[in-house]
Amino acid sequence: MNHKTAVKGIVMSSSTEQPISRFQVPSLESLPEDIREKILAVQEKSGFIPNVFLVLAHRPAEFRAFFDYHDALMEKDSNLTKGEREMIVVATSNLNQCQYCVVAHGAILRIREKNPEIADQIAVNYRKADITDRQKAMLDFAIKVSQQAQEVCDADFEELKRHGFNDEDIWDISGIAAFFGLSNRMANVTNMRPNAEFYSLGR
Repeated sequence: MNHKTAVKGIVMSSSTEQPISRFQVPSLESLPEDIREKILAVQEKSGFIPNVFLVLAHRPAEFRAFFDYHDALMEKDSNLTKGEREMIVVATSNLNQCQYCVVAHGAILRIREKNPEIADQIAVNYRKADITDRQKAMLDFAIKVSQQAQEVCDADFEELKRHGFNDEDIWDISGIAAFFGLSNRMANVTNMRPNAEFYSLGR
């Protein structure tokens, strides 16, 4: 555990002593019980507290809404594997220049896919990554949603269906790309810093 996570005020990263947010970060003791319990459960499972939980706890109501939507998109059963969902996050977050999400979700992607190389490949250029044509089509669409949603058209749906995706799958791809557009922007504005632990996970 990063023992500095429980101090009041700006929380410092364990490895670099750099702030993890431009905004006030609450102490664990000051948080509403449901949020504190969620954070401690994540710490117990992961062995550390991802900084996103601490930074977004600045506003408890928005914290709850954010993670409810996150879990609805990322944890449910669907035709997209959990690894494929992380591919969407890494590819779109890279284009949005979100260091936190590329590093943190890159770690999760390596673990989900049991592949130490996949996250770097997708972050740099998913079209050259060792993934299937179906997954490349998925990421083509996710990138379009992330960067040019106003140009999405019926032809995009037809291309995805040619690769075996259905309407619900397309909604999932769209929701993940759109949700992490929000996450990327908040991470950049807050200057959210990736935990040092993420860099070595799944390597």
